[in-house]
Amino acid sequence: MFTNNEILETIDMLDNRHLDVRTVTASLSLLDCIDGSAKKCADKVYDKITRVCARLVPVCENLSARYGVKIVNKRVAVTPISIIGSACGDYIGLAHALDRAGKALGVDFVGGYSALVQKGETKREAEFLDTLPQALSETDIVCSGINVASGKSGINLDAVGKLGRIIKDLAYRTRDKDSIGCCKLVVFCNAVDDNPFMAGAFTGLSEGECAINVGVSGPGVVEYEINKHPDYDITQICELIKRTAFKITRLGALIGEQAAKELDLTPGIVDLSLAPTPAVGDSVARILESIGLSRVGACGTTACLALLNDAVKKGGVMAAKRVGGLSGAFIPVSEDAGMIEAAETKAITVDKLEAMTAVCSVGLDMIAVPGDTPAEVLSGMIADECAIGMINGKTTAVRVIPVYGKTVGEKADFGGLLGTAPIMPINGGSPEKFISRGGIIPPPIHSYKN
Repeated sequence: MFTNNEILETIDMLDNRHLDVRTVTASLSLLDCIDGSAKKCADKVYDKITRVCARLVPVCENLSARYGVKIVNKRVAVTPISIIGSACGDYIGLAHALDRAGKALGVDFVGGYSALVQKGETKREAEFLDTLPQALSETDIVCSGINVASGKSGINLDAVGKLGRIIKDLAYRTRDKDSIGCCKLVVFCNAVDDNPFMAGAFTGLSEGECAINVGVSGPGVVEYEINKHPDYDITQICELIKRTAFKITRLGALIGEQAAKELDLTPGIVDLSLAPTPAVGDSVARILESIGLSRVGACGTTACLALLNDAVKKGGVMAAKRVGGLSGAFIPVSEDAGMIEAAETKAITVDKLEAMTAVCSVGLDMIAVPGDTPAEVLSGMIADECAIGMINGKTTAVRVIPVYGKTVGEKADFGGLLGTAPIMPINGGSPEKFISRGGIIPPPIHSYKN
């Protein structure tokens, strides 16, 4: 049973502290859609998505109205299309089928135009990667996550090098919209099978037929609670964040279980990540400042982020039957009002953000860089993040946007949750020779466990 105070507290979180369910994502297997005929495969993909997920949006809207909880995004994630399209080879046709199906449902994004190439590429997978710029520039809501490294397999430097060139091509193809196509492509190390967040969501081969995964958020709630207790020491702050994360996650678990029940689908995981938005009062950066930093990016930022990430996981894990996805705290620059301000004033740099990724949920996320940044520099950024993930046994990722025609001091405007990104400078050295060597960077010694 909930006490009156707990009910009133939750209402206040919803009304005034930006507490929301960031996404309800249907994770759908398309393995039974594989077909040697390109048309048949595309038709099967469209038909299955629109049939199984037909009621996803209306059910979410009804739950939102019933409980007074804002559900920001409704999404679908599918089996990596590099696998589904391997028999027919028409990946572009499948990208358009995903886009049409998602629009027919009324969802915000469809994830899964993806590939898992951490240990090497098949001929078909190499062909798939080459389609990324065309597929993501010709579709509106299709997203892609490419896993190029893992703690067990090492780093596929050939794929890393290719992705740098792909990102540049995609930036050029969507140059009339501040290279927004790159916002739909994320490169991973240790990608997880049940991530509900875009752009990297896909349905892993270990997943069942269809499950409902939920991503919750509430940076404003955490910031508010910390600011109420200016005299707490760090131990007390950690306990406060844990209790707050429990309450936030419990809300997401309720919505996820009810959505799955009404859709007659399997309840999946709750991803308890603190995902910010550009709105004032909904910022992970402001949480770090409320802990005691004058500005995010100052010395101590990484330590504050580490304790926040850990406390969120500890507090949330007891509030849901299954916690998964990425779970922790996101630091996307363009999607966080505090991060945007820090980048504009040069209080935070790409180098500092890289250090922070060693302890946060993912990695270098939604970072805009000059449009003339060489492809090998983008690949070097990816390789660095993969190294952090591989060595530390965590998920890391890069979603970088070389904004065509713009340079440091200018801004890119992506709109909506994607926000506004100041163009950030990056180190001027070149990793060209390193990237061009190709091959596989071997996994660390601690990966050899059996």
